[in-house]
Amino acid sequence: MRGGCNEIPEGRIAIVKALLSSLVRNIVAGFRLALFMPLARSDFRIGAEHYATLATFNVLVWCAGSFVRIGSDGVFVPSALPAMLAYIPVALLVCLIVSKLLRDDTLLLVLAVMLASTDLLFEIVGTLIYIGIEEEWTTLQVLGQTGIYGTYILWAIASVLRSVHLLVPWRMPGAKTAGVLVTVMVLALAYIPRNEPWTVVEEERDETSQPGLMHEEFFHLQGGLLPREINRLAVQRPGIADLYFLGAAPYARQDTFVRELSVVRKLMEAHFDTDNRSLALANHPSTLGALPLATATNLRTSLMQLGEIMNTEEDMLVLFVTTHGSAQHELAFDYPPLQLRQVNPTALARMLADSGIKWKIIVLSACYSGGFIEALKDDNTMIVTASDATHTSFGCEANSEFTWFSRAYFDEALRDEAKRGTFSFAGAFERARTAVAEREKAAGYEVSNPQMFVGAGMREKLKTLEARLADAARGAVVSNPR
Repeated sequence: MRGGCNEIPEGRIAIVKALLSSLVRNIVAGFRLALFMPLARSDFRIGAEHYATLATFNVLVWCAGSFVRIGSDGVFVPSALPAMLAYIPVALLVCLIVSKLLRDDTLLLVLAVMLASTDLLFEIVGTLIYIGIEEEWTTLQVLGQTGIYGTYILWAIASVLRSVHLLVPWRMPGAKTAGVLVTVMVLALAYIPRNEPWTVVEEERDETSQPGLMHEEFFHLQGGLLPREINRLAVQRPGIADLYFLGAAPYARQDTFVRELSVVRKLMEAHFDTDNRSLALANHPSTLGALPLATATNLRTSLMQLGEIMNTEEDMLVLFVTTHGSAQHELAFDYPPLQLRQVNPTALARMLADSGIKWKIIVLSACYSGGFIEALKDDNTMIVTASDATHTSFGCEANSEFTWFSRAYFDEALRDEAKRGTFSFAGAFERARTAVAEREKAAGYEVSNPQMFVGAGMREKLKTLEARLADAARGAVVSNPR
């Protein structure tokens, strides 16, 4: 004979089994709904307990999808959950309004279950799209990120409209209004950025395992690196508008920026004729013995020395800075235990003015970098920034190989310009801006809105540079007049 103490657990097990069975049934029905397979309202299990089970399952699915997208290097961030949970009352409110429009209160839970039943399929597909964009799958590259994301949203809209249509015919009063309402809900939820519950957290660098400035060898070596690198620069060629490159990666606590600087410098040397006319400043343990530190003082000194070497009326400078940026419009110069001055728009404008360099292409890959444009712009300058004055840019996480904007602008668009023989800095920007916006929207982020300013005089100067580089690429010999 069974004891009474066993009856309650067995009863609970039966309840759990029933809820899991209804969950599977609703998920299968949700797949059929979203894939436009034959389906009836009776295929769903309706009830408050069934909806609660489905909503809980969807939260777990979202967390699992986030883990897949971010990877094992991430950590769980519970503070992201309230944003996800907020979708539930929003969806229930829409379902309540729809049930009132259709004058059938029983439709509230029916529609809520139907809408929630498709979440697993959409999460799977959305995660595959995210991975495909990150890995640059050929099929997705052909379709384009805008086309992919737009198709994904249209699919979601078609799915919720089918949910309404399964409940009532479109000719019924209030049905079309209900369709508009669920469509607006999908669009609103699609374009509201959501935080990932799994996030990559930058690891603290173990200073004891990395060579640092406190090592006597590097402390003394650094004093001679900047003069050595400047002395290696080739002098300007009379009659030729030479292009000089000055790059800086001033944030030492991440590898992203120094890696990015290295790639951009090599690109400029290989395709834009800055070989032997290229100077780099970096804050990173790996470059302590090879590159001068990226400090405000070294940046100013480098600009002043370049102003002496260049023909300031004829030659052009590409100034590239990749780092973090603040909402107060300061570029982060950081290398503990040094206390470095940050660089704001006024300070950078003063450095450039004092150098005497007339023709300048300035590229700032940092958050809020659009705040530098007003202080730097003039008739002879081109300015490109990774974001506008009020938005962040993306891709500067600890495990990133490239910031999103610099990858799109330098490693993709400008490199492609060189391969095509067009060498257009402005054309590359337009392509990069589109690519970055598509990637941000696909990831559910608020767009960074990269900016470009080109002075009237600089537009003509760039045409001359593009023509010279195109001639060189075609094998034309550039001779120095004597």
